[in-house]
Amino acid sequence: MTTANTPMDEALAAVFSGTTSLFMLALYVVVAIAAWKMFTKAGYPGILAFIPIVNLILIVKIAGYSGWMSLLYLIPVVGFIFAIFVAVRLGANFGKGGAFSVFWLWLFPMIGYFIIGLGDARYVPRQH
Repeated sequence: MTTANTPMDEALAAVFSGTTSLFMLALYVVVAIAAWKMFTKAGYPGILAFIPIVNLILIVKIAGYSGWMSLLYLIPVVGFIFAIFVAVRLGANFGKGGAFSVFWLWLFPMIGYFIIGLGDARYVPRQH
């Protein structure tokens, strides 16, 4: 027995697949623009914010970890915890506190990157 898709199912699938893709692409571009400003403050070329894996490696490096440690994001539970550590150290390197780092750099990184990139925060790498 086969199930037949109704015209409404097909229409909803067509609308949401294209709309969701465009929305996610627009969100990615906005995050990359925010990260661009943050990268330039840290002394890296801003254009690297648009390259998907490279931008993650650079965020980990700006936080003060080795770029190889970005592989920890591939381990499910470890990656979740490591993201918190990266956010806290990233905030500390830009002179922000722990609450700012967890809330704006971990939960809402798009907004946090804009605050750091467009604000008066200066990148001062700390010895952790």
